[in-house]
Amino acid sequence: MVSGKHRGVESPAPLETVGSKERLCPVLGGVTSAATEDAWLEVIEKMEQVYSQLISHQVELEQKNAELESAYQFISSVQTAMTDLLIVCDEQLRVCQVNRALISLTGLSEESLLGREVVELFCDESRNALRDLLSRAPVAPVYDCELNIKGRYGRVPLSINCARRTDNRERLDGMVLIGRHVGELRRAYDELNRSHAELMLAQQQLVNSEKMASLGRLVAGVAHELNNPISFVYGNTHALAGYGKRLQQFFAALRENPQPEEMARLRESLRIDRLVADLPNLLDGSMEGVERVRDIVSDLRQFSAGQGQETAPFDLVHVVETAIRWVTSEREGVARVSLEAPPSLTLEGHAGHIQQLLMNLLQNALDAVESVEQPSIEVLLELEGEQALCRVRDNGSGIAETDLPHLFEPFFTTKEIGKGTGLGLALSYNFAVEHGGDLQAENHPQGGAIFTLKLPLPEAKR
Repeated sequence: MVSGKHRGVESPAPLETVGSKERLCPVLGGVTSAATEDAWLEVIEKMEQVYSQLISHQVELEQKNAELESAYQFISSVQTAMTDLLIVCDEQLRVCQVNRALISLTGLSEESLLGREVVELFCDESRNALRDLLSRAPVAPVYDCELNIKGRYGRVPLSINCARRTDNRERLDGMVLIGRHVGELRRAYDELNRSHAELMLAQQQLVNSEKMASLGRLVAGVAHELNNPISFVYGNTHALAGYGKRLQQFFAALRENPQPEEMARLRESLRIDRLVADLPNLLDGSMEGVERVRDIVSDLRQFSAGQGQETAPFDLVHVVETAIRWVTSEREGVARVSLEAPPSLTLEGHAGHIQQLLMNLLQNALDAVESVEQPSIEVLLELEGEQALCRVRDNGSGIAETDLPHLFEPFFTTKEIGKGTGLGLALSYNFAVEHGGDLQAENHPQGGAIFTLKLPLPEAKR
């Protein structure tokens, strides 16, 4: 501070260098004041710090303003691009913000919309429903409430979603309503339903295709099975027809010329004694062939009956034997198939479904061993607690670890295009589940794949 007795500074303050630091040495009345110099330096330093902070705050403020402007432009562009209607209300349920879609629909300017009560925008018949919606929205969002809004050309049905709006302290600060034309939703739903129906139809066609493929394999196996006994019966009946002609000739001669010597010669030439001795064998063989055909037809009847809704007792051993016989008849010589099973094992369910399941497993096993040098398939039937287990193992290359989790998914197949629909194992799995059982697949430690079918015993179901 300059005393009132002093007249002022008589000359500019000279700079004095002390070491490497310049110091300002004001001369007041000829007297140098070091304290005054230090005070001025401190003031200048503080001013520089404040100025630096102001510059930093200004830069930061400009950055935040730019970010806010960018955020505002982004939100504004989103609201402008929205095809759904946007209505933002304050706590008194007055409109405080709208988007272009609402302005276009109502034909009103933004200025005329702002400040109105939101219920005024809707038709009279929808106002009570809107008030109910607005009363429920603070508790939980409300979805898909159909209301009619006043459009420039008349009422427009909208599907309204409503949710609460809060301030920075999470207090209720208003409502946000989003509306979409019901016509658009209905068109979208119709398109979705149409796509779903087409998908279901395509899936059903693929399922039918797989069933027809299974039926084709079944028919091929049955045809081969029927061919053997029918051929045997045909051969026997052909022989019996020849025997019948010889017997007719012999009996005709017996009526016309009953001379013992002549009849003895004719009897020897027609080999009547051998014919008579051979008749029982021919008849027995024919009966055996006919019985075999009867058994095949019975198996077919059981298979077709098993496709219905009612369950019935069936012998799992017989079903497995039939499945093996029909599959291997179609592809004779592809692999050696062995069966280890108890004499009988009675279960309850749809025999036809289980037979189709087993035929699918056997077909896949035969496919897996086609390129194996010594192909073999082992089928094992056994009891484990209250379950019957049927294991089908092949000595093929096994299943890729990445494929194992997807084997029973519909339309998943490891076969070449055109050689598999990807539904065989999916249907088989469904058959197992509908019987209260399970179907599993894994790789055998000694190579090849093994499928395990688990089915509950009848007493376990009760």
